Amino acid sequence: MMPEERPRIDRVTTTSGDQGKTSLADGIRYDKHNPRIELVGTLDELNCQLGIAALSLDGEMATVLREIQARIFDLGAAVATGQPQPFWHRETNRLGANAEKLNERLAPLKEFVLPGSNEANARLNVARAVARRTERAFWLLNDPVLVDAGMGSYLNRLSDFLFIAARTVAVEEVLWQPLPE
Repeated sequence: MMPEERPRIDRVTTTSGDQGKTSLADGIRYDKHNPRIELVGTLDELNCQLGIAALSLDGEMATVLREIQARIFDLGAAVATGQPQPFWHRETNRLGANAEKLNERLAPLKEFVLPGSNEANARLNVARAVARRTERAFWLLNDPVLVDAGMGSYLNRLSDFLFIAARTVAVEEVLWQPLPE
């Protein structure tokens, strides 16, 4: 008979963070304003925004977003443990190839595009903006182990992919009109 497995998350409320510190999977207690905690938080927010965006899509694009959500959990695990998985360069290349494939169907841009031509476009643009903020949080942490693993490149490619994905679902692209002189 196999021993019963302990639940991965058995308590949500611990009160251990009430004084402005929290723990990660590496066992270290961090101030809640620590760059590592900020990155974990923005990864969580990004994952939520990807989930919201996936709700307004179907088919292959929704499937791709769900796969990306799983990779965002992997990124969070790497940040929390300090031990990134070895596949980030491969995943970055894969995401870049998906972006290029989508981009082939789009006309070149003559100007910046205003987000929000429809709900799916708006949601993907919000996810893109959060991906950019997540990337900035990553570079503020600037952990050499995570950088060498290629995680920053993945986040950069992700925001590119989300911009292109938003363009592909737009009903009509509204171009920015600069303020006249």
